[in-house]
Amino acid sequence: MLNITTNTLHKDVDLKQYDSGKKVFHEKHNSYFNRFLKGFAISGIVILFLPWTQTVSGTGNVTTLQPEHRPQTIQSPIPGQIAQWYVQEGDRVQKGDTILRIAEVKGEYLDPNLVERTGQQVRAKSGSLVSYDEKISALENQITALQQEQELKLEQAQNKLEQAKLKIRSDSIDLQAAETNLSIAETQFNRTKQLQEEGLKAMTDVEEKRLKLQETQAKLISQENKLLASRNDLINARIELNRIRAEYSDKISKARSERSTAQSMRFETEAEVSKLENTFANYEIRDSLYYIKAPQNGYINKAIIGGIGETFKEGEKLVSIMPADYQLAVETFVEPLDLPLLHVGEKVRVQFDGWPAIVFSGWPNISYGTYGAEIVAIENYISTNGKYRVLLAPDPDDHEWPDALRVGSGANTLALLEDVPIWYEIWRHLNGFPPNYYTPENEKAAAK
Repeated sequence: MLNITTNTLHKDVDLKQYDSGKKVFHEKHNSYFNRFLKGFAISGIVILFLPWTQTVSGTGNVTTLQPEHRPQTIQSPIPGQIAQWYVQEGDRVQKGDTILRIAEVKGEYLDPNLVERTGQQVRAKSGSLVSYDEKISALENQITALQQEQELKLEQAQNKLEQAKLKIRSDSIDLQAAETNLSIAETQFNRTKQLQEEGLKAMTDVEEKRLKLQETQAKLISQENKLLASRNDLINARIELNRIRAEYSDKISKARSERSTAQSMRFETEAEVSKLENTFANYEIRDSLYYIKAPQNGYINKAIIGGIGETFKEGEKLVSIMPADYQLAVETFVEPLDLPLLHVGEKVRVQFDGWPAIVFSGWPNISYGTYGAEIVAIENYISTNGKYRVLLAPDPDDHEWPDALRVGSGANTLALLEDVPIWYEIWRHLNGFPPNYYTPENEKAAAK
Protein backbone atom coordinates (compact mmCIF):
# COMPACT_ATOMS: atom_id res chain seq x y z
CA MET A 1 0.00 0.00 0.00
CA LEU A 2 1.03 3.56 -0.53
CA ASN A 3 2.21 5.50 2.51
CA ILE A 4 -0.13 8.52 2.04
CA THR A 5 -1.37 8.93 5.58
CA THR A 6 -0.08 11.58 7.93
CA ASN A 7 -0.02 9.19 10.86
CA THR A 8 3.51 8.31 11.93
CA LEU A 9 3.54 4.66 12.80
CA HIS A 10 7.09 4.57 14.17
CA LYS A 11 6.08 6.91 16.99
CA ASP A 12 3.35 4.57 18.11
CA VAL A 13 5.30 1.35 17.67
CA ASP A 14 8.73 0.90 19.19
CA LEU A 15 10.76 -1.20 16.76
CA LYS A 16 13.72 -1.45 19.09
CA GLN A 17 11.86 -4.04 21.20
CA TYR A 18 12.47 -6.56 18.38
CA ASP A 19 15.82 -8.24 17.84
CA SER A 20 16.15 -7.03 14.28
CA GLY A 21 15.28 -3.49 15.32
CA LYS A 22 17.87 -3.57 18.03
CA LYS A 23 20.54 -4.49 15.44
CA VAL A 24 19.45 -1.98 12.78
CA PHE A 25 18.74 1.08 14.90
CA HIS A 26 21.85 0.76 17.05
CA GLU A 27 23.68 4.11 17.13
CA LYS A 28 27.17 2.57 16.77
CA HIS A 29 26.28 1.09 13.38
CA ASN A 30 25.70 4.53 11.92
CA SER A 31 29.12 5.72 13.02
CA TYR A 32 30.83 2.60 11.64
CA PHE A 33 29.06 2.98 8.33
CA ASN A 34 29.98 6.64 8.09
CA ARG A 35 33.61 5.79 8.83
CA PHE A 36 33.49 3.12 6.14
CA LEU A 37 32.11 5.56 3.59
CA LYS A 38 34.73 8.15 4.47
CA GLY A 39 37.56 5.60 4.24
CA PHE A 40 36.22 4.25 0.96
CA ALA A 41 35.97 7.76 -0.47
CA ILE A 42 39.50 8.63 0.62
CA SER A 43 40.84 5.33 -0.76
CA GLY A 44 39.01 5.87 -4.03
CA ILE A 45 40.47 9.36 -4.36
CA VAL A 46 43.97 8.05 -3.62
CA ILE A 47 43.53 5.18 -6.12
CA LEU A 48 42.47 7.66 -8.80
CA PHE A 49 45.92 9.28 -8.59
CA LEU A 50 47.89 6.03 -8.65
CA PRO A 51 50.02 5.45 -11.79
CA TRP A 52 48.52 3.32 -14.55
CA THR A 53 50.47 2.01 -17.53
CA GLN A 54 48.60 2.42 -20.78
CA THR A 55 48.67 -0.69 -22.99
CA VAL A 56 47.69 -1.80 -26.44
CA SER A 57 46.28 -5.29 -26.34
CA GLY A 58 46.28 -7.80 -29.15
CA THR A 59 45.68 -11.45 -29.87
CA GLY A 60 47.69 -13.74 -32.07
CA ASN A 61 49.63 -16.96 -32.11
CA VAL A 62 53.13 -18.36 -31.89
CA THR A 63 55.14 -18.45 -35.12
CA THR A 64 58.80 -18.38 -36.12
CA LEU A 65 61.04 -15.38 -36.53
CA GLN A 66 62.52 -16.41 -39.90
CA PRO A 67 60.12 -17.17 -42.78
CA GLU A 68 62.07 -20.27 -43.83
CA HIS A 69 61.60 -21.77 -40.34
CA ARG A 70 57.81 -21.84 -40.54
CA PRO A 71 55.81 -24.97 -41.35
CA GLN A 72 55.76 -25.59 -45.07
CA THR A 73 54.34 -27.94 -47.63
CA ILE A 74 56.37 -29.66 -50.34
CA GLN A 75 54.96 -29.59 -53.86
CA SER A 76 55.97 -31.37 -57.02
CA PRO A 77 56.89 -29.13 -59.97
CA ILE A 78 55.71 -31.83 -62.40
CA PRO A 79 52.56 -33.96 -62.53
CA GLY A 80 52.83 -37.62 -61.65
CA GLN A 81 51.65 -40.37 -59.37
CA ILE A 82 52.90 -41.66 -56.03
CA ALA A 83 55.23 -44.63 -56.61
CA GLN A 84 56.90 -45.19 -53.22
CA TRP A 85 57.14 -43.60 -49.76
CA TYR A 86 60.44 -43.62 -47.87
CA VAL A 87 59.23 -41.94 -44.64
CA GLN A 88 56.22 -41.93 -42.39
CA GLU A 89 54.52 -39.20 -40.40
CA GLY A 90 56.57 -38.06 -37.41
CA ASP A 91 59.94 -39.07 -38.86
CA ARG A 92 62.86 -36.69 -38.62
CA VAL A 93 64.58 -36.00 -41.95
CA GLN A 94 67.80 -34.28 -42.86
CA LYS A 95 68.22 -31.85 -45.71
CA GLY A 96 68.41 -33.80 -48.98
CA ASP A 97 66.81 -36.99 -47.63
CA THR A 98 64.42 -38.67 -50.09
CA ILE A 99 60.82 -38.48 -48.92
CA LEU A 100 59.01 -40.18 -51.79
CA ARG A 101 59.39 -41.26 -55.41
CA ILE A 102 56.90 -40.34 -58.10
CA ALA A 103 56.23 -41.95 -61.47
CA GLU A 104 55.67 -40.24 -64.83
CA VAL A 105 52.16 -39.93 -66.25
CA LYS A 106 52.71 -37.87 -69.42
CA GLY A 107 53.04 -39.86 -72.63
CA GLU A 108 56.00 -37.94 -74.07
CA TYR A 109 58.14 -38.77 -71.02
CA LEU A 110 57.28 -42.46 -70.53
CA ASP A 111 60.35 -43.78 -72.41
CA PRO A 112 62.80 -45.06 -69.73
CA ASN A 113 65.78 -44.33 -72.05
CA LEU A 114 64.58 -40.84 -72.99
CA VAL A 115 67.60 -39.03 -71.52
CA GLU A 116 70.12 -41.42 -73.11
CA ARG A 117 68.52 -41.21 -76.55
CA THR A 118 68.31 -37.46 -76.40
CA GLY A 119 72.02 -37.44 -75.54
CA GLN A 120 72.71 -39.53 -78.64
CA GLN A 121 70.80 -37.01 -80.75
CA VAL A 122 72.89 -34.22 -79.26
CA ARG A 123 76.13 -36.06 -80.06
CA ALA A 124 74.98 -36.80 -83.62
CA LYS A 125 74.07 -33.19 -84.28
CA SER A 126 77.34 -32.07 -82.71
CA GLY A 127 79.14 -34.36 -85.20
CA SER A 128 77.30 -32.64 -88.05
CA LEU A 129 78.45 -29.35 -86.63
CA VAL A 130 82.07 -30.55 -86.78
CA SER A 131 81.58 -31.65 -90.42
CA TYR A 132 80.26 -28.23 -91.34
CA ASP A 133 83.24 -26.63 -89.63
CA GLU A 134 85.59 -28.79 -91.69
CA LYS A 135 83.70 -27.96 -94.90
CA ILE A 136 83.85 -24.24 -94.12
CA SER A 137 87.58 -24.53 -93.41
CA ALA A 138 88.12 -26.39 -96.72
CA LEU A 139 86.18 -23.74 -98.64
CA GLU A 140 88.16 -20.98 -96.98
CA ASN A 141 91.38 -22.73 -98.02
CA GLN A 142 90.00 -23.09 -101.55
CA ILE A 143 89.13 -19.39 -101.66
CA THR A 144 92.62 -18.53 -100.46
CA ALA A 145 94.18 -20.79 -103.13
CA LEU A 146 91.99 -19.27 -105.86
CA GLN A 147 92.94 -15.77 -104.75
CA GLN A 148 96.64 -16.67 -104.87
CA GLU A 149 96.24 -18.34 -108.28
CA GLN A 150 94.33 -15.31 -109.52
CA GLU A 151 97.14 -13.04 -108.43
CA LEU A 152 99.70 -15.19 -110.26
CA LYS A 153 97.58 -15.42 -113.40
CA LEU A 154 96.93 -11.71 -113.37
CA GLU A 155 100.61 -11.05 -112.88
CA GLN A 156 101.43 -13.36 -115.81
CA ALA A 157 98.80 -11.71 -118.02
CA GLN A 158 100.06 -8.29 -116.96
CA ASN A 159 103.58 -9.30 -118.00
CA LYS A 160 102.27 -10.41 -121.41
CA LEU A 161 100.47 -7.10 -121.69
CA GLU A 162 103.68 -5.21 -120.94
CA GLN A 163 105.54 -7.39 -123.44
CA ALA A 164 102.92 -6.59 -126.05
CA LYS A 165 103.31 -2.89 -125.34
CA LEU A 166 107.08 -3.11 -125.62
CA LYS A 167 106.81 -5.12 -128.87
CA ILE A 168 104.50 -2.45 -130.30
CA ARG A 169 107.06 0.19 -129.44
CA SER A 170 109.80 -1.90 -131.04
CA ASP A 171 107.74 -2.55 -134.17
CA SER A 172 106.84 1.13 -134.33
CA ILE A 173 110.55 2.03 -134.33
CA ASP A 174 111.26 -0.58 -136.97
CA LEU A 175 108.37 0.81 -139.06
CA GLN A 176 109.82 4.29 -138.82
CA ALA A 177 113.22 2.92 -139.87
CA ALA A 178 111.58 1.11 -142.80
CA GLU A 179 109.83 4.31 -143.83
CA THR A 180 113.15 6.17 -143.65
CA ASN A 181 114.86 3.48 -145.74
CA LEU A 182 111.99 3.69 -148.26
CA SER A 183 112.39 7.43 -148.51
CA ILE A 184 116.14 7.04 -149.06
CA ALA A 185 115.60 4.29 -151.64
CA GLU A 186 113.09 6.42 -153.52
CA THR A 187 115.49 9.38 -153.49
CA GLN A 188 118.39 7.23 -154.75
CA PHE A 189 116.20 5.64 -157.45
CA ASN A 190 114.98 9.01 -158.70
CA ARG A 191 118.51 10.44 -158.73
CA THR A 192 119.96 7.41 -160.54
CA LYS A 193 117.14 7.45 -163.10
CA GLN A 194 117.73 11.16 -163.73
CA LEU A 195 121.44 10.58 -164.17
CA GLN A 196 120.73 7.65 -166.53
CA GLU A 197 118.52 9.91 -168.64
CA GLU A 198 121.36 12.42 -168.74
CA GLY A 199 123.69 9.63 -169.83
CA LEU A 200 125.74 9.65 -166.70
CA LYS A 201 124.50 6.32 -165.29
CA ALA A 202 124.00 2.99 -166.90
CA MET A 203 120.67 1.24 -167.15
CA THR A 204 122.04 -1.42 -164.85
CA ASP A 205 122.43 1.04 -162.03
CA VAL A 206 118.83 2.13 -162.50
CA GLU A 207 117.63 -1.48 -162.29
CA GLU A 208 119.63 -2.06 -159.12
CA LYS A 209 118.12 1.01 -157.48
CA ARG A 210 114.62 -0.08 -158.62
CA LEU A 211 115.16 -3.53 -157.08
CA LYS A 212 116.41 -1.99 -153.88
CA LEU A 213 113.36 0.32 -153.77
CA GLN A 214 111.02 -2.61 -154.20
CA GLU A 215 112.79 -4.52 -151.40
CA THR A 216 112.51 -1.49 -149.13
CA GLN A 217 108.77 -1.18 -149.91
CA ALA A 218 108.29 -4.89 -149.10
CA LYS A 219 110.12 -4.46 -145.81
CA LEU A 220 107.87 -1.49 -144.98
CA ILE A 221 104.75 -3.53 -145.67
CA SER A 222 106.12 -6.42 -143.59
CA GLN A 223 106.96 -4.06 -140.74
CA GLU A 224 103.43 -2.62 -140.88
CA ASN A 225 102.04 -6.15 -140.62
CA LYS A 226 104.28 -6.81 -137.64
CA LEU A 227 103.07 -3.64 -135.97
CA LEU A 228 99.44 -4.60 -136.57
CA ALA A 229 100.14 -8.07 -135.18
CA SER A 230 101.78 -6.55 -132.09
CA ARG A 231 98.78 -4.30 -131.56
CA ASN A 232 96.54 -7.33 -131.93
CA ASP A 233 98.66 -9.14 -129.33
CA LEU A 234 98.17 -6.16 -126.99
CA ILE A 235 94.43 -6.40 -127.43
CA ASN A 236 94.56 -10.14 -126.82
CA ALA A 237 96.64 -9.58 -123.66
CA ARG A 238 94.05 -7.16 -122.34
CA ILE A 239 91.23 -9.56 -123.17
CA GLU A 240 93.14 -12.36 -121.43
CA LEU A 241 93.62 -10.16 -118.36
CA ASN A 242 89.90 -9.42 -118.18
CA ARG A 243 89.09 -13.09 -118.81
CA ILE A 244 91.30 -14.17 -115.92
CA ARG A 245 89.67 -11.62 -113.63
CA ALA A 246 86.17 -12.72 -114.64
CA GLU A 247 87.03 -16.44 -114.43
CA TYR A 248 88.56 -16.29 -110.98
CA SER A 249 85.96 -13.86 -109.72
CA ASP A 250 83.34 -16.41 -110.71
CA LYS A 251 85.26 -19.24 -109.06
CA ILE A 252 85.88 -17.27 -105.85
CA SER A 253 82.27 -16.05 -105.73
CA LYS A 254 81.04 -19.62 -106.16
CA ALA A 255 83.35 -20.83 -103.39
CA ARG A 256 82.22 -17.98 -101.14
CA SER A 257 78.58 -18.82 -101.90
CA GLU A 258 79.24 -22.44 -100.93
CA ARG A 259 80.99 -21.24 -97.78
CA SER A 260 78.04 -19.00 -96.88
CA THR A 261 75.66 -21.91 -97.49
CA ALA A 262 77.79 -24.11 -95.25
CA GLN A 263 77.90 -21.41 -92.59
CA SER A 264 74.12 -21.02 -92.79
CA MET A 265 73.69 -24.77 -92.44
CA ARG A 266 76.15 -24.73 -89.57
CA PHE A 267 74.17 -22.01 -87.79
CA GLU A 268 70.97 -23.99 -88.28
CA THR A 269 72.68 -27.11 -86.97
CA GLU A 270 74.09 -25.13 -84.05
CA ALA A 271 70.58 -23.90 -83.21
CA GLU A 272 69.30 -27.47 -83.38
CA VAL A 273 72.17 -28.61 -81.14
CA SER A 274 71.36 -25.87 -78.63
CA LYS A 275 67.70 -26.84 -78.71
CA LEU A 276 68.57 -30.51 -78.23
CA GLU A 277 70.98 -29.64 -75.40
CA ASN A 278 68.22 -27.59 -73.77
CA THR A 279 65.82 -30.51 -74.17
CA PHE A 280 68.47 -32.91 -72.84
CA ALA A 281 69.09 -30.69 -69.79
CA ASN A 282 65.34 -30.42 -69.18
CA TYR A 283 65.00 -34.19 -69.36
CA GLU A 284 67.89 -34.63 -66.92
CA ILE A 285 66.37 -32.13 -64.49
CA ARG A 286 62.95 -33.74 -64.88
CA ASP A 287 64.52 -37.14 -64.21
CA SER A 288 65.92 -35.80 -60.91
CA LEU A 289 62.48 -34.41 -59.98
CA TYR A 290 61.06 -37.91 -59.67
CA TYR A 291 62.53 -38.01 -56.15
CA ILE A 292 61.01 -35.53 -53.69
CA LYS A 293 63.68 -34.52 -51.16
CA ALA A 294 63.60 -32.63 -47.87
CA PRO A 295 64.48 -28.94 -48.36
CA GLN A 296 65.81 -28.65 -44.77
CA ASN A 297 66.10 -30.51 -41.49
CA GLY A 298 62.70 -31.13 -39.96
CA TYR A 299 59.87 -33.48 -39.09
CA ILE A 300 57.25 -34.97 -41.38
CA ASN A 301 53.93 -33.63 -40.12
CA LYS A 302 51.39 -35.03 -42.53
CA ALA A 303 51.22 -36.86 -45.85
CA ILE A 304 48.63 -34.84 -47.76
CA ILE A 305 48.48 -37.35 -50.64
CA GLY A 306 49.19 -40.75 -49.18
CA GLY A 307 48.05 -43.57 -51.44
CA ILE A 308 50.32 -45.48 -53.82
CA GLY A 309 49.33 -44.76 -57.40
CA GLU A 310 47.42 -41.54 -56.63
CA THR A 311 47.95 -38.96 -59.35
CA PHE A 312 48.43 -35.25 -58.81
CA LYS A 313 49.00 -32.09 -60.80
CA GLU A 314 52.07 -29.89 -60.81
CA GLY A 315 52.23 -27.59 -57.79
CA GLU A 316 49.85 -29.74 -55.75
CA LYS A 317 50.75 -30.19 -52.07
CA LEU A 318 52.19 -33.62 -51.26
CA VAL A 319 53.56 -33.53 -47.70
CA SER A 320 53.80 -31.08 -44.80
CA ILE A 321 57.11 -30.60 -42.98
CA MET A 322 58.06 -28.67 -39.83
CA PRO A 323 61.66 -27.39 -39.63
CA ALA A 324 63.68 -28.80 -36.73
CA ASP A 325 65.71 -25.67 -35.98
CA TYR A 326 63.76 -22.48 -35.51
CA GLN A 327 63.48 -19.38 -33.36
CA LEU A 328 60.07 -18.70 -31.88
CA ALA A 329 58.21 -15.45 -32.32
CA VAL A 330 54.66 -14.16 -31.86
CA GLU A 331 52.49 -12.56 -34.48
CA THR A 332 49.79 -10.42 -32.93
CA PHE A 333 47.07 -8.29 -34.48
CA VAL A 334 46.16 -4.79 -33.24
CA GLU A 335 43.41 -2.36 -34.14
CA PRO A 336 44.16 0.29 -36.79
CA LEU A 337 43.55 2.98 -34.13
CA ASP A 338 46.44 1.61 -32.04
CA LEU A 339 48.93 1.12 -34.88
CA PRO A 340 50.56 4.61 -34.65
CA LEU A 341 51.35 3.92 -30.97
CA LEU A 342 53.61 0.96 -31.78
CA HIS A 343 57.26 1.26 -32.77
CA VAL A 344 59.98 -1.23 -33.61
CA GLY A 345 62.05 -2.13 -30.55
CA GLU A 346 59.33 -1.48 -27.94
CA LYS A 347 58.72 -3.91 -25.07
CA VAL A 348 55.66 -6.16 -25.02
CA ARG A 349 54.31 -8.62 -22.46
CA VAL A 350 52.99 -11.94 -23.80
CA GLN A 351 50.64 -14.46 -22.19
CA PHE A 352 50.68 -17.90 -23.83
CA ASP A 353 47.67 -20.20 -23.92
CA GLY A 354 48.13 -23.12 -21.55
CA TRP A 355 50.49 -21.26 -19.19
CA PRO A 356 48.76 -19.89 -16.06
CA ALA A 357 49.10 -16.17 -15.64
CA ILE A 358 47.74 -13.34 -13.53
CA VAL A 359 47.65 -10.23 -15.66
CA PHE A 360 47.14 -6.67 -14.47
CA SER A 361 46.86 -4.54 -17.55
CA GLY A 362 47.78 -1.28 -15.85
CA TRP A 363 50.44 -2.74 -13.54
CA PRO A 364 52.62 -5.04 -15.67
CA ASN A 365 55.30 -5.19 -12.98
CA ILE A 366 53.05 -7.14 -10.62
CA SER A 367 51.68 -9.46 -13.34
CA TYR A 368 52.62 -13.11 -13.09
CA GLY A 369 53.09 -15.67 -15.83
CA THR A 370 53.79 -13.24 -18.69
CA TYR A 371 56.93 -13.25 -20.83
CA GLY A 372 58.91 -10.42 -22.32
CA ALA A 373 59.07 -9.64 -26.04
CA GLU A 374 59.98 -6.77 -28.30
CA ILE A 375 58.60 -5.57 -31.63
CA VAL A 376 60.76 -6.47 -34.64
CA ALA A 377 58.38 -5.75 -37.53
CA ILE A 378 55.10 -3.91 -38.13
CA GLU A 379 53.07 -4.72 -41.22
CA ASN A 380 52.11 -1.69 -43.31
CA TYR A 381 49.12 -3.32 -44.99
CA ILE A 382 45.96 -4.35 -43.19
CA SER A 383 45.20 -8.06 -42.87
CA THR A 384 42.04 -9.83 -43.91
CA ASN A 385 40.74 -9.69 -40.32
CA GLY A 386 40.71 -5.88 -40.39
CA LYS A 387 43.76 -5.52 -38.12
CA TYR A 388 47.46 -4.91 -38.55
CA ARG A 389 50.00 -7.66 -37.99
CA VAL A 390 52.91 -7.07 -35.59
CA LEU A 391 55.80 -9.54 -35.22
CA LEU A 392 57.37 -10.00 -31.77
CA ALA A 393 60.69 -11.64 -30.88
CA PRO A 394 61.80 -12.85 -27.41
CA ASP A 395 63.22 -10.10 -25.21
CA PRO A 396 66.89 -10.98 -24.52
CA ASP A 397 66.76 -9.03 -21.23
CA ASP A 398 63.81 -11.06 -19.92
CA HIS A 399 63.56 -14.74 -18.90
CA GLU A 400 63.35 -17.30 -21.68
CA TRP A 401 60.11 -18.48 -23.19
CA PRO A 402 58.83 -21.96 -22.22
CA ASP A 403 60.63 -24.90 -23.87
CA ALA A 404 57.37 -26.75 -24.47
CA LEU A 405 55.94 -23.87 -26.50
CA ARG A 406 54.98 -24.90 -30.03
CA VAL A 407 54.24 -23.05 -33.24
CA GLY A 408 50.54 -22.28 -33.59
CA SER A 409 49.77 -21.80 -29.89
CA GLY A 410 47.57 -18.84 -29.00
CA ALA A 411 48.96 -15.72 -27.35
CA ASN A 412 47.66 -12.48 -25.85
CA THR A 413 49.91 -9.44 -25.93
CA LEU A 414 50.13 -6.14 -24.06
CA ALA A 415 52.28 -3.40 -25.57
CA LEU A 416 53.43 -1.03 -22.81
CA LEU A 417 52.92 2.70 -23.38
CA GLU A 418 53.07 5.74 -21.08
CA ASP A 419 52.28 5.89 -17.33
CA VAL A 420 49.19 8.04 -16.56
CA PRO A 421 46.93 8.48 -13.48
CA ILE A 422 44.01 6.08 -13.11
CA TRP A 423 41.49 8.92 -13.28
CA TYR A 424 42.88 9.93 -16.66
CA GLU A 425 42.59 6.36 -17.94
CA ILE A 426 38.98 6.13 -16.72
CA TRP A 427 38.16 9.47 -18.30
CA ARG A 428 39.83 8.33 -21.57
CA HIS A 429 37.75 5.13 -21.71
CA LEU A 430 34.54 6.95 -20.89
CA ASN A 431 35.14 9.34 -23.79
CA GLY A 432 36.44 6.68 -26.18
CA PHE A 433 39.81 8.39 -26.64
CA PRO A 434 42.90 6.39 -27.77
CA PRO A 435 46.01 6.08 -25.60
CA ASN A 436 48.49 8.94 -25.59
CA TYR A 437 50.51 9.39 -28.74
CA TYR A 438 54.21 9.55 -28.02
CA THR A 439 57.67 9.09 -29.53
CA PRO A 440 60.07 6.46 -28.11
CA GLU A 441 63.25 7.63 -26.42
CA ASN A 442 65.54 6.16 -29.09
CA GLU A 443 63.69 8.05 -31.84
CA LYS A 444 63.89 11.26 -29.81
CA ALA A 445 67.65 10.80 -29.41
CA ALA A 446 68.08 10.07 -33.11
CA ALA A 447 66.07 13.16 -34.08
CA LYS A 448 68.07 15.29 -31.66
